[in-house]
Amino acid sequence: MRNDLTIYDSEADRWWSDDVRWVRTLKNMVPGRLDYFDRFIDWQGKQVLDLGCAGGFMAEALDERGARVTGIDPAAKAIAAARSHAAATGRDIRYDIGAGEDLPYGTGCFDAVVCVDVLEHVRDLDQVVAEVARVLKPGGLFLFDTINRNPLSRLAVITLAEDVLGLLPKGTHDPDMFIKPAELRAALEAQGFAVGKFTGLGPRGLTRRGDFTFGRLHGTAIIYMGTAHLPA
Repeated sequence: MRNDLTIYDSEADRWWSDDVRWVRTLKNMVPGRLDYFDRFIDWQGKQVLDLGCAGGFMAEALDERGARVTGIDPAAKAIAAARSHAAATGRDIRYDIGAGEDLPYGTGCFDAVVCVDVLEHVRDLDQVVAEVARVLKPGGLFLFDTINRNPLSRLAVITLAEDVLGLLPKGTHDPDMFIKPAELRAALEAQGFAVGKFTGLGPRGLTRRGDFTFGRLHGTAIIYMGTAHLPA
């Protein structure tokens, strides 16, 4: 089975335990993403949607930056884990169950939408981008990353990360659902976004436990990040 999203519920009870290597990998990617995203926005006081929040790693990091965070994900058990951890740590984060193709929010609710490790999993990319545009305020910012579609990304993500190294469970991704940068740019521009330059994201070092740390890379052949603005 490919594009297996049941993994986010299957490990929900251990999401914040640091016991599961692939979950730690997702957690370790957050600082590298935000090191890039932080240069485009002052999060303080902003209404921010974390689209595809899973168990809440990105949502809590945004909360620490002073954002007023809403997280949404179709994985009900992961959402329950996110709610439980937020409550235990005294965080005022709203978590909802739902999918990017049909966001349960009014038009123009958010200053920013963050969407990481998600777009390569969705059923309808164009519809998700349309929904992001709808819920953003005029002048709002979309911050995202996803996986490029080419033989190198298939080798790195499927063969190495899933099948050999076990950084992700086998079947997490369907390589046919990976998104070429030109395709994503076209989908964003069709909804009126002004799209910035894309940059890469990848391993930059190792932790004491032997897990990868992540940061910005020049090449976009595997994982790439970007931002897009709606006109004010």
